Amino acid sequence: MKRSFLLYFIISALLLASCHTAKRVQIPDSVSVPTDVYHNSDSVNAANIAWQQFFKDQHLQTVIDSVLRNNQDMLIALQRVTIAKEQLRMAKAALLPSINAVATAGVERYGDYTMNGVGNYDTEFSENISDKQRIPTPTPDYYLGLRSSWEIDLWGKLRNRKKAAIARFAATQKGRQLIATALIAQTGTLYYELLALDNELLIVKRNTQLQEAALDIVKVQKEGGRATELAVKQFEAQLYYTKSFEYSTRQQIIALENQLRFLMGQYPAHIDRSKELSPENLPERLHTGVPSDLLLHRPDIQEAELSLQAAKADVKVARAAFLPSLTINPSVGFNAFDPSLLFNPGSFVWGIFGGLTAPVFNQKQISAAYAISIAQNKEAYYMYQKTVLNAVREVVTTMQQLEQTKKMLHMKEQQTQALQDAVSSARDLYVSGYATYLEIITAQKSALEAEIEENHARKLLFTQSIELYRALGGGSFTVDN
Repeated sequence: MKRSFLLYFIISALLLASCHTAKRVQIPDSVSVPTDVYHNSDSVNAANIAWQQFFKDQHLQTVIDSVLRNNQDMLIALQRVTIAKEQLRMAKAALLPSINAVATAGVERYGDYTMNGVGNYDTEFSENISDKQRIPTPTPDYYLGLRSSWEIDLWGKLRNRKKAAIARFAATQKGRQLIATALIAQTGTLYYELLALDNELLIVKRNTQLQEAALDIVKVQKEGGRATELAVKQFEAQLYYTKSFEYSTRQQIIALENQLRFLMGQYPAHIDRSKELSPENLPERLHTGVPSDLLLHRPDIQEAELSLQAAKADVKVARAAFLPSLTINPSVGFNAFDPSLLFNPGSFVWGIFGGLTAPVFNQKQISAAYAISIAQNKEAYYMYQKTVLNAVREVVTTMQQLEQTKKMLHMKEQQTQALQDAVSSARDLYVSGYATYLEIITAQKSALEAEIEENHARKLLFTQSIELYRALGGGSFTVDN
């Protein structure tokens, strides 16, 4: 009796010793965004504009739609969403009891001095033999029925696993939206770069025609003795220099078309597009909204926030691992040593067992897992904080760049107009004998460079507008599963 009491006391002490939990770790649920970070904030965020409304070019809309449907990164992200969805189903099912249909058959010879051996000398129901004649024989065993296992969620471990799975499922959806937003912005940028190259090709061709006309003039003057062979060769060299731009521009056009086709999940081919960079293709002014709108519209911030929620739930799961778990194992079915008796009413059996399981000698392993979950929680918080900081940086930087680019474009337009006028004046003065051929060549070269720079500035205005739209969280779409 004393030994039994001592045994129970030791077991109880071990269970109590294992029931301590680690200290809670407090991590903020959100990151604050400064309210005065934008100098000109509006009440309406441009991110509220759907990409179909933001990009008015019909050809571009067709390209973007194809990218969202066929891009491999989008298809990969869809599979991640599917995986997270099935993991959520698993987490939900863990709260319910598992039921297994069981059919077993076996044979066992019990030892002479075991409880089963003493009670199973004879499985033939013999009545005419003495106890001394009863010899243990191998005993068959057949079972057909249902067995169940159900872990009672005493400390919220399973519920927190479910919460973590829900957050991760939502995070994968936001991750897919993040990829979609980036692809929409990348596609729009490449498309307008392609239009800018088309425009640059027109600029080169137009300047080529002007320089060919100037070359014809100087050839006529040479025949009349008013120009030298040196002047002719200088004009020819300038013409070849300008024509070389055409081939390099065509190479860039082919590369951009192939890159867009790659994003569309297609092989290289021509891209149908508009004829020019039209200012009407983008909104005249983008509204930034208030800084806190970033938390609502940026999919990367929402993904980081959901990952933080999942990490917090993981910490609670790891903390609950210090506590005992209660498992109930009911069963019902038929059990007999003879197959012919298996479905006999006397073979019907049922049972229910329950037990507490508490960690005793693996505390270091559980403590290590808990410490890892805390570190992962802090990592998720710092990543969330970094994502918010980066989002604000992108918006402020792009806003300032956009404003400066508008001013630069205005200056480039004036410069181009002045140099084009200079080319006309130089040509007239050269014909009249008041300017040298070098002045014409210099004016033509400067005008060509100015036009190309103006075209680049206009393209930059488009691409920065797209970048601001993306930075504000625009371009996302509804995820269909």
